[in-house]
Amino acid sequence: MIKPAMDTETLTLDYSISPHRATMSSKGQVVIPAAIRHELGIEPGMFLVMRVAEGRIVMVPQKRLTWRDLRGITAGGPSMTDELLEDRRLERERELREEGW
Repeated sequence: MIKPAMDTETLTLDYSISPHRATMSSKGQVVIPAAIRHELGIEPGMFLVMRVAEGRIVMVPQKRLTWRDLRGITAGGPSMTDELLEDRRLERERELREEGW
């Protein structure tokens, strides 16, 4: 976890097992030490979700979702295709009524 130090330009990483230190740049950038990146499987381009908890910055690695990850996500639910076709059928019936058919 990252714990802000008294100096707003410096952040101290607080790990109970293996402490590491990092310095924040003037642009707000912090380099995560290689040992931590390796341990957590953090790779270049990976998203990190950040939040503040009890006065600390918590960063959690988040995997980028691919189309394969999303495949089957709605399995077992209603068919979107069937719902769209039914909506279109009802809309066409309304159109025909308005045209006098």
